[in-house]
Amino acid sequence: MVHVLSSRVLLRPGDPEASRDFYGRTLGLPVYREFGTGPDRGTVYFLGGGFLEVSGRSDAPPTETLQLWMQVADCAAAHEEVAGRGARVLRPPLQEPWGLIEMWLADPDGHRIVMTEVPADHPLRYRP
Repeated sequence: MVHVLSSRVLLRPGDPEASRDFYGRTLGLPVYREFGTGPDRGTVYFLGGGFLEVSGRSDAPPTETLQLWMQVADCAAAHEEVAGRGARVLRPPLQEPWGLIEMWLADPDGHRIVMTEVPADHPLRYRP
């Protein structure tokens, strides 16, 4: 068994400044640490139980196989907050057939982000 001590998602954006503005200001993710200098410096954000590192630069287009999932307490409130800060909302909050409330966003490179709320009566909240 591999004993994982820590983990994070690494994101190499096309425009690091736009991505730092999006994750830091638009989504309001708190900064865990920063490193390096200049436009390609790294910023690591708290992401609930994990971390998101925005560092370096990529000329490659985003891949549809990378999507970020973020659970929030109130999807409607999160929608109002991030839309008010200029986030590109791909789909407003809707209750899915499986019972979760989901909203879809895109970061400046087009990476898809799902913000999910687990309603109080959802089976994920039950402990038999």
